[in-house]
Amino acid sequence: MRIVATGLTKIYPKGTVPALDSVDLEIGKGTFGLLGPNGAGKTTLIKILSTQMAPTSGRVSIGTWDLQQNRSEVRRSLGYLPQHFGSYPQLTAWEFMDYMDRLAAGRRRNGRKARVRDALENVGLYEARDRRTGTFSGGMMRRLGIAQAIVGDPEILVVDEPTVGLDPEERIRFRGILARLSRDRAILISTHIVGDISSTCDDLAVLNAGRIVYRGSPEALVSRAEGKTWRVQADDAEFETISQRFLVVTVAVDGGRMDLRFVGDGPPPAQAEPVTPNLEDAYVYFMGMENAEGVA
Repeated sequence: MRIVATGLTKIYPKGTVPALDSVDLEIGKGTFGLLGPNGAGKTTLIKILSTQMAPTSGRVSIGTWDLQQNRSEVRRSLGYLPQHFGSYPQLTAWEFMDYMDRLAAGRRRNGRKARVRDALENVGLYEARDRRTGTFSGGMMRRLGIAQAIVGDPEILVVDEPTVGLDPEERIRFRGILARLSRDRAILISTHIVGDISSTCDDLAVLNAGRIVYRGSPEALVSRAEGKTWRVQADDAEFETISQRFLVVTVAVDGGRMDLRFVGDGPPPAQAEPVTPNLEDAYVYFMGMENAEGVA
């Protein structure tokens, strides 16, 4: 099942700048990443695709269905994990999942226990099925969110900012769950955390100021930063000089000096050494160039 958006525009009441501006996007099977800074329009696009909001203009089709004319059919084929997911803290994980399955549109009673069990097993929460969800950690709650999104076996899964606030171990676990689930469905991940995209997605789009400014593979985006990524040790004064001419990606303190990784055009400081770019380097470089062109 494919998602196809054509000329998608959203202007909020009293808004002067479109939150989405003529977005054309096609998403197929596998994991698709939607990357962009805060305020780029990602949440607006996610809300439209998940039938929570109507666009000002444009059209979205999901498979053979029109998003506006076939909302019930679309919702039955869609699983959604919002950025701020909550449950009923007094319910156990099993009770909550049983309740969510009962709410699913068109859901038959037959097979409910099997669906709930399979969903909890898929996210590694079956052993915690009798615990109240109010006792769950942040990572467990995000996994429960995925479980409720897949209990109806949707063909499309939409996930908004999936790993915000998770520790590194839970973030890795969560990415692994999404990668496994993508084998037989389309998954759309919206995030500003580059690591969520680099480890799970084969295709991505970059959204900025309501427009798609890049669409392609992560590898193709990384290639744009080749020969433009460096590493150097610097003191405070050298840091100030470098940050005025280049975009600093990471800073690590090493004794009394800083280990800088930075990207940009032009000759680097003499003591800097070139390094192989990763997706985060490429994203910072690309957005820096994009914003510089916008200012110009």
